[in-house]
Amino acid sequence: MVPFPALLLLFLLVPLVEIYFLIVVGGWIGALPTVLLVVATAVAGAALARHQGFATLQRLQATLARGEAPALEMLEGVLLLIGAVLLLTPGFFTDLAGFVCLVPATRRWLALRGLKRIIVPPSPPGSGPPGSADGSRTLEGEFHREDD
Repeated sequence: MVPFPALLLLFLLVPLVEIYFLIVVGGWIGALPTVLLVVATAVAGAALARHQGFATLQRLQATLARGEAPALEMLEGVLLLIGAVLLLTPGFFTDLAGFVCLVPATRRWLALRGLKRIIVPPSPPGSGPPGSADGSRTLEGEFHREDD
């Protein structure tokens, strides 16, 4: 969980960085080309997000058809959504972060890295309760049902 001060810093720092880059780029190429460039990146990002989203959906369906858990594809879908939102946000810094989430190679790397942090490895043999050789615990007993 991200603490409140980190979120506050993020919401203050990102707009300041965006404004700085917009002013710098506007000084180099002019105001109208800067606005057109921001709009062009949003349109290109939306098209790329749509294309990559369909490709990820097809991989997800293929993974489900094989009977496997689609953890990687689900995380890639979340990254695609984040990337699309970042690309629709005006600015060059968020556009760069959005394109990083939409490019298949970097998106897969981020997803794999995220999965390594999320998935808990199985416990090694012998780490179970005392008396169990393989770490499992079997309870034996009998039961009967008493119907009213």
